Amino acid sequence: MKMTEDEFAGTVEKALAGIPERFRGVLDNVGVAVAPEPTARELGTLACGGSELLGLYEGVPLPQRTTGYGGVMPDVITIFQGPHERICATRAQMVEQIRRTVIHEIGHYFGFDDDYLHAHGY
Repeated sequence: MKMTEDEFAGTVEKALAGIPERFRGVLDNVGVAVAPEPTARELGTLACGGSELLGLYEGVPLPQRTTGYGGVMPDVITIFQGPHERICATRAQMVEQIRRTVIHEIGHYFGFDDDYLHAHGY
């Protein structure tokens, strides 16, 4: 399944807009970006057994931020287009997978690890 860059970015934006306000409202110092493919450095974060890196959260999770947290660069969530296109066969699958990936990466921001997120379907 292929999407234009604009379609992909728009789908990510819609997924973000679908996050309940009580969670969106506490996202602080975090940006969301899209990229065509992960870099070699980003691929190095892929957990053993994974074949595609769909998204990546880089930063200081909310529960680890102390009173000394401040003056730091924003956290970044990156959603990768190419891996999504390779694993999705239909537009509906792609939209759903992007939604799940966005939720998964925001889950990391809130301090949840991969095991927890996978156990809950993300």
